[in-house]
Amino acid sequence: LSIKSLNQNRAGRDLGGHLRSLASSPRPPTPCLSQLASSGRHPAWRSSPFWRVGDFRLLVPASQPALTLWRPSSQEHSRGPRPERYYPLRTRLLVFSLVTLQLVLAWLYFRSEKEKQDKQKRIEELRKVAVGQGNFQLVDHTGRPCSKEDLKGSWILLYFGFTHCPDICPEELEKMSRVVNMLDADPKLPRLQPIFITVDPERDTVEAVAKYVKEFHPRLRGLTGTPEQVKEAGRSYRVYYSTGPKDEDNDYLVDHTVILYLIAPDGLFLDFYNRYKTDVKIAENIRGHMTTYKTLLA
Repeated sequence: LSIKSLNQNRAGRDLGGHLRSLASSPRPPTPCLSQLASSGRHPAWRSSPFWRVGDFRLLVPASQPALTLWRPSSQEHSRGPRPERYYPLRTRLLVFSLVTLQLVLAWLYFRSEKEKQDKQKRIEELRKVAVGQGNFQLVDHTGRPCSKEDLKGSWILLYFGFTHCPDICPEELEKMSRVVNMLDADPKLPRLQPIFITVDPERDTVEAVAKYVKEFHPRLRGLTGTPEQVKEAGRSYRVYYSTGPKDEDNDYLVDHTVILYLIAPDGLFLDFYNRYKTDVKIAENIRGHMTTYKTLLA
């Protein structure tokens, strides 16, 4: 025999002996699926293709109950759970600001609409009870006809009185003149027209009224007319007046409402001032009305 053949026979005898020693040595027990199932760690182990034991996963195909161990790769093991989507702080603040702005704008819009509805409802209510809706036909102290329509478009400060009034009427007309002068000093305000309407048409003729108004403001316009015409004018502004008894000289006084009426450009009553209201307070109040005025007839 050659040396090569001897070496091959020796290698075969060594391999056979090694295999026989492995077969005769005791083998460590291998865990089975029944033992894993009885542990209660996975009640649905038969339907799951994976069974995790420590760092190993048991691959259990449904068609073959063989037990195979598989270790996840280091890349998969270190990856961990999928992180949640993260938005930067600036983006979150921007979204929050936009949502807040939309809510504020919506609230302002609905509040504005509610205020418009309430204001319109209030205007409708005021129209029903507005003073000064009637008309009148009188004559001014120059003899020219004057109706309520002729006075529309102007701010009017109106007073009902009579030329034979001893003290109250002159005091109120002087106060009216001071108020007009105060407002004339402000060029931004519209001009205020003072008007005097008599409640004593029997004695207050055109000539008597013309003489009387000259004692007060140069722009004061006096109006008179027949008893029926004067009564109609007083009714428009709910003015009370009553002629008193005559004395031996055929003289008498007239009891009447002592009020200064502020009439808006639409011809409707806007405010009033009694005899205890000072000229400064009246001028201040009228200035406020002029700057915030809105007609009820629009």
